Amino acid sequence: MQAQAVIDWFKDYDHPLIEVMLYMRDIILSADTRIDECIKWKSPTFMYKGNIASFNPRTKKHVSLMFHTGASIPGKFPHLEGTGEVARYLKVFDMDQAKSLEKELKLIVKSWCKIKDEE
Repeated sequence: MQAQAVIDWFKDYDHPLIEVMLYMRDIILSADTRIDECIKWKSPTFMYKGNIASFNPRTKKHVSLMFHTGASIPGKFPHLEGTGEVARYLKVFDMDQAKSLEKELKLIVKSWCKIKDEE
């Protein structure tokens, strides 16, 4: 579900990789029709039965998508970074990389939805 607040945020946001961010946003929203989005922490945030992920708007050399509780998402996702007990990060440096990660990103979101449905 597209939220007008998020659409407006992107209209006002200046980032050298904004097209990559928009592409990733489309991937996330298309992964499951139940995904919603809003602006939290001054950033686009994706949700389904809790916060899934938020863009970090301060990074400018790449797109950073933080999965709030990414460590608990079941499955092997080789491009999720982080070793802590909670968050994981997906860093994308250009459109070619974003396109190559489309399948993995959709699987991450689908895995999130599946575990939330089982709770």
